[in-house]
Amino acid sequence: MNKERLVTLTLIILAAATARLLPHPHNVAPIAAIALFAGAHFERKWQAFVLPLLAMLVSDAIIGFYDAMWVTYLAFATVVCLGFLLRKNKSFLAVAGATVSGSVLFFLVSNFALWMHHNLYPHTLDGIMESYTMALPFFRNTLIGDLFYSGLLFGGFALAERKFTPLRSNRVSA
Repeated sequence: MNKERLVTLTLIILAAATARLLPHPHNVAPIAAIALFAGAHFERKWQAFVLPLLAMLVSDAIIGFYDAMWVTYLAFATVVCLGFLLRKNKSFLAVAGATVSGSVLFFLVSNFALWMHHNLYPHTLDGIMESYTMALPFFRNTLIGDLFYSGLLFGGFALAERKFTPLRSNRVSA
């Protein structure tokens, strides 16, 4: 990966992570979009995980750490892997489908962990279903945020790649 592309991608990730520090509606955040974008664009897989996770960690240090952070980071890393599936096809439909999939994945993982590690709901099938049902209003905002930020990141970078040749990937598409 050329230096201009690496620096630009890193700055985009940092800017998106910084957006977490600005006032915003609950759950309308760039978390999953950052993960998806990183997985799709960083050529080295370790960079796709490490750079956005570090940006998240720094923003969490400012916002404040919270219980079960590891669940958020695990879901985040899993969404990075979804981004790997977009490397050869970053079409509107592919990105939209991966974004919705990432939102659903994050919803399922985070609410399962909440159900498992807290006593808000009984540890039964009915309890997990109640946990997911009660979380649906939050999912709406998560989906809105993920679609907005994914559109911004993927769309903005696609426009930048068209305009600035050094930002284009050196990879040859199969």
